[in-house]
Amino acid sequence: MTKKLPPSIDTFIKKVKNFYQDDPKLQEMFEQCFINTYQTTIRPQLDGTTFVITGDIPAMWLRDSAAQVRPYLMLADQDAEIANMIKGVIAKQLFFINHDPYANAFNESPNGKRYHDDQTEMTDWIWERKYEVDSLCYPIQLAYLYWKATGNTDHFNQSFLDAMKKILDVWKKEQRHTEASNYHFIRDHCPPQDTLSHEGYGAPVGYTGMTWSGFRPSDDACKYGYLIPSNMFAVVSLHQLSEIATSVWKNEELENHAKELANEIDQGIQQYGIVNHPKYGSIYAYETDGLGHYHLMDDANVPSLLSIPYLGYCSFDDEIYQNTRKFILSEDNPYYFNGKVASGVGSPHTPDQYIWHIALAIQGLTSLDGSEKETITQLFKKTDANTNLMHEGFHVDDPKQFTRPWFSWANSMFSEFLLSQVGYAVKESPLYDWMHIHHHHIKS
Repeated sequence: MTKKLPPSIDTFIKKVKNFYQDDPKLQEMFEQCFINTYQTTIRPQLDGTTFVITGDIPAMWLRDSAAQVRPYLMLADQDAEIANMIKGVIAKQLFFINHDPYANAFNESPNGKRYHDDQTEMTDWIWERKYEVDSLCYPIQLAYLYWKATGNTDHFNQSFLDAMKKILDVWKKEQRHTEASNYHFIRDHCPPQDTLSHEGYGAPVGYTGMTWSGFRPSDDACKYGYLIPSNMFAVVSLHQLSEIATSVWKNEELENHAKELANEIDQGIQQYGIVNHPKYGSIYAYETDGLGHYHLMDDANVPSLLSIPYLGYCSFDDEIYQNTRKFILSEDNPYYFNGKVASGVGSPHTPDQYIWHIALAIQGLTSLDGSEKETITQLFKKTDANTNLMHEGFHVDDPKQFTRPWFSWANSMFSEFLLSQVGYAVKESPLYDWMHIHHHHIKS
């Protein structure tokens, strides 16, 4: 049985369809993608929380669930049902972080289901325990944007405070991963990117001020422990947390703690995260170890280097970002693929020559060029394999070859991109602020 849509979603879809009245294909795609998360992945719980599956996997990822419901923030101020659903997602995320801040994906009940029997500290709630810095950023971002969208602060409760203290403790500890952390992860009989080297502790790192991550937002292992885009996202999240601490709680200690950590991480990014490239000038590396090694690439999953103005780390026209962007969208990035039907950023997580709809959406959302945005709109229409839905990756020469027929995060990212083209953005998000400053017509 398909879940009935709230009237606010119906009305919103009509507005967008009206904007694209001469393009039935885009109308259909937007409708299917925008309702996909709401109708197929939301699981309201008896305690008032909301569990969100990723689509074809029955578990809830901290990262994906925040990104999946993000476009609905545009309706949260006018629809209590949607506001409560998002508030329920935040509550569920906080419960999981308080249960284990190192896990990336969780079960709907403590049923002991898991992706694999990994050597790490598992519980019956945990589906997978790959430690990823961005898994802790996304819930802060969602809680912050929910506050800005609705004015509501009652989700900033004791559970929130406990989770934030846990996040700060973990990020602080993981600044000195080698000395201070006992997090380890070993998976047997798997591709090398699914497990951590060096007895499960990852490759050696030196102190930089940045915080260590075991895995990337793709759930692939980091080559070098300081994942630059995730550290950038952490800086943004910590500033959001310090604003919550000041404005909502008047908690000076938490405010200072968050700010100090943000500054330490940011100094690390500026000192260790920038490489002078012979062709592109100063660009951001994707990963580094603080011992002189750099990994120059970008991955389709967000946080990516391509996404950093969208996340709020720098402005959309920032010079180092623009240099990095030129590198990412070129054959010099080992995961940029150019084919007969499409070109864009893929991932070592999916087959060679497969590019991601999420990366196309981010390319469009961060572009300053109207014709590039229009090209991407057209690419979406040509690469859905006639399903009217987005996929994880698809082959650059033949979009009918794709991974994951049901992948809610990609549908939400496409929706957010198309909405930005119509003049809608999540209130007080970096994109919203940028559109305001540059007088792109923002619709409320």
